[in-house]
Amino acid sequence: MMKGSFYRRDCVCGKESSRCTCGAKYAFTIDIGTDPMTGKRRQRQRSGFSTLAAAEAAARELLYEVKNETYIDESNKLFKDFAPEWLSLYCEEREVKPGTIRVRQHEIEKLMPYFAYLRLKNIKSDQYEDAIKDLKKHYAPNTVDGIHRTGRMIFKKAIQKELIKKDPTQFVVLQKKKKTIEQLKEQDIPKYMEKEELALFLKTAAKQGLEMDFPIFLTLSYTGMRVGELVALQWDDIDFDKHTIRIIKTYYNPNNNTVQFTLGTPKTVTSARTIAVEEDVISALEILKCSQEKAKKRLGDAYADQNFVFAKLERHPGYPIFTKTVEDRMERLLKLSGLSDTLTPHSLRHTHTSLLAEAEVVIEDIMERLGHSDDDTTRLIYRHVTKEMKKKASNKFGKLMRSIS
Repeated sequence: MMKGSFYRRDCVCGKESSRCTCGAKYAFTIDIGTDPMTGKRRQRQRSGFSTLAAAEAAARELLYEVKNETYIDESNKLFKDFAPEWLSLYCEEREVKPGTIRVRQHEIEKLMPYFAYLRLKNIKSDQYEDAIKDLKKHYAPNTVDGIHRTGRMIFKKAIQKELIKKDPTQFVVLQKKKKTIEQLKEQDIPKYMEKEELALFLKTAAKQGLEMDFPIFLTLSYTGMRVGELVALQWDDIDFDKHTIRIIKTYYNPNNNTVQFTLGTPKTVTSARTIAVEEDVISALEILKCSQEKAKKRLGDAYADQNFVFAKLERHPGYPIFTKTVEDRMERLLKLSGLSDTLTPHSLRHTHTSLLAEAEVVIEDIMERLGHSDDDTTRLIYRHVTKEMKKKASNKFGKLMRSIS
């Protein structure tokens, strides 16, 4: 038998409970055992039931959960208070890069207008789904996908910590728009240079480039490394005898403050790698090193020597150049060479992929060189280039047969 009491709440009509017409709701207070820490009686209250039978059924369900040790005493914590707690736990439980933390904070901020002052336990699936639908009206699909991913992680952690019983994000699925036939036909191939264009670009960098332009863009083009990896290179990463470059760190500086940068581990586990490079790259780096040594002697103590390959020579000499500097330098060279201004330093990574594919290097070796465990963009470029090569092979065969007949 249940120990507790059932009663109407907010009854103002003055009639007996059986004849009440004011629409008051039923509530109950029920014993659920004793607190093992204090030995005191534990009670739980629930309200909002339209009938006595509904209140009794809810009480029986609660007691069943207590008996079977599945009862969760849901927290009254607000979303705005738990979300920052989750972010701290998220950072503690895994190695998170500053950029990722910034993205997660941004995604939490997008959820705040909908849930900030709601208790976690009161957020229902339809509320969460409505929020996602509203976000889709204002943000790109990839942005909403990221927000939803963060939302799921927050509520999953709340379940894990037994703050709530049900996850309101569990059955919310983002419906992606199906591409039309025309869109599928025109699937965007990432921008990259043909080998003739790359040759022109590097020739322009050699003849009209600013300080370090040629070794910067030659290294990017011939290695396929990311700009953040390039900027983080230090001289002990270059093996001049074995003709290899070790890539084990990346540069992070969101505020573009020269002296307040951080060096982190590469993007993924497979991003840490040592790659073989051409003699041309090694020669360019040897010339750069010689030039840098002369600058260090000239500048003396003003040069903050931190062993960076691509180091500033003006305004905090010795500190690594900004990734933005590489972007600006490339924009200048593209204009001088008459090439598309839509190309970026990352396009050189795509260019490296395309040229390796054209050289018939297998996709697995390309992935390893680029530091990818898997990447749809790389596969897309590879398929595109090899498809064009197969067309050329077919055309050659047809031409051969026509010459015979």
